[in-house]
Amino acid sequence: MLVKKAEDRGQLEFVNLENMVPQDHLLRKIDAAIDFKKIYEFVEDLYCEDNGRPSVDPVVLFKIVLIQHIYGLPSLRRTLEEVSMNLAYRWFIGYPLNEAVPHFSTVSYNFKHRFNHATVEHVFRWVLKSAAEEGYLDTEAIFVDGTHIQASANLKKQAGKAVPKQAKRYAKELFEEVNKDREEHGKKPFSEDSGKKPPEERETVVSTTDPESGIFHKGEHKKCFAYEAHTACDKHNFILGVHVTPGNVPDSTAFDPLYDELCQNYPEHKTVVADSAYKTPWICKRIFESGRVLSTCYTRPKTKEKGHPWWAYVYDEYFDDVICPEYHALHYSTTNRDGYREYKSRAYLCKTCPTRGMCTESAKCEKTFLRHIWQEYVEMAEDIRHMAVYRELYRLRKEKIERVFADAKEKHGMRYTQYRGLAQVTNWVKLKFAAMNLKKLATWKWNCRHPAPDGGKRTRLGKKIQLLFRYFSFFRSCLHAKNLLWLNCHSRFFDRLKGPLCGPFLVFYASARGWILRL
Repeated sequence: MLVKKAEDRGQLEFVNLENMVPQDHLLRKIDAAIDFKKIYEFVEDLYCEDNGRPSVDPVVLFKIVLIQHIYGLPSLRRTLEEVSMNLAYRWFIGYPLNEAVPHFSTVSYNFKHRFNHATVEHVFRWVLKSAAEEGYLDTEAIFVDGTHIQASANLKKQAGKAVPKQAKRYAKELFEEVNKDREEHGKKPFSEDSGKKPPEERETVVSTTDPESGIFHKGEHKKCFAYEAHTACDKHNFILGVHVTPGNVPDSTAFDPLYDELCQNYPEHKTVVADSAYKTPWICKRIFESGRVLSTCYTRPKTKEKGHPWWAYVYDEYFDDVICPEYHALHYSTTNRDGYREYKSRAYLCKTCPTRGMCTESAKCEKTFLRHIWQEYVEMAEDIRHMAVYRELYRLRKEKIERVFADAKEKHGMRYTQYRGLAQVTNWVKLKFAAMNLKKLATWKWNCRHPAPDGGKRTRLGKKIQLLFRYFSFFRSCLHAKNLLWLNCHSRFFDRLKGPLCGPFLVFYASARGWILRL
């Protein structure tokens, strides 16, 4: 039977806002997860104690921004419109139905001129500390990667600009290693004349709208001005740190400031999981010398088309030579400023070589082979890539850091930023990641304290059970017959490992190898 309901929009009702919000609403979980009064400690020194007009409660300002990031709202103007009409949002910020919400310009002004980078950093670390106190962080392995964020800049509004090349962070250490290597080979060391020469410049394209962004173009992606968020997360997808750079900065260049932050806040981590963009000599050297392990993937060699494969050139560590595919030696020539040893062939041998066209097209009939002085650390990363434990860790990368980026862009509106300037975009990204961490923390705490519909508890798999499965998988791979040769061939990795992990690794390796050899 059709029933037509009479509209009565002017009816007066007594409404309790507390009863209008469901008990299992996400904002209720967040409100119960942490004590927002902690924010007063972070912003107390930013307000005058006894002068000026009364301010909007800073907790309300932060809660409004959290609503924007949690629900992926595009702007503060749209966020305040939603807060004004949504009962759950009003309940979360503590505003009754008849009270006017703050103007969006008030919120924007405070986060642009009052709350600085240190304030945002305090909030970000505070959420992570709360998660750590609950035992939700697992920082044994850290997953690192970067994602691009489209900037608020028109690609047509650009200009060419000559900018000085930035000095590498490890330039001094590399210079000392190069001179030491040259002296060992009887070569004259380089002089320190870098300060006398003006810095080299390179031509780049700069946006006239947002000069601090960088132009980005990769694969099928549309060319645009962008920023890049270099991010690290743990096994439970909690974001542990982020470093924002212009979109044209390589991942390997931005790794050092991000890793400094990780080492300062989470020195207990043992493994860094990253893609091939981070498999550089400096990054491998830094991670392995600190007693940790870099778990990465296979890198396709950049060799000449229709030429000899890369593995046809074999480095002889004893004679410090390189053996070419025709079994002739390429002898050491010099070590250049970039840290590469140059090995060159004899011209009279290459002139009569039947495969010279596959090797070199030099008019001098001379083949030059380059090998970095830190190449042994890259080989260590390549060796452990075959270990079952680290192969499994790298397989999880798409479920960890890539999932973080997917959620941030699809659910939380991080695909495009309306802010301009590196400082503003950095604060915007950190607040967004803090909101994502807070959402996960609140959901997990609520699931642990409330029974499931079937009567059981919503708890995650315990760490002890996870470790049991992990060790079982490793022992199973060690017992496999084909891994017997692997244990013999990869002892170099354990011999070169330094730091607090050296002892346990050597003991485990020796016992496992001896046990398998007796089978």
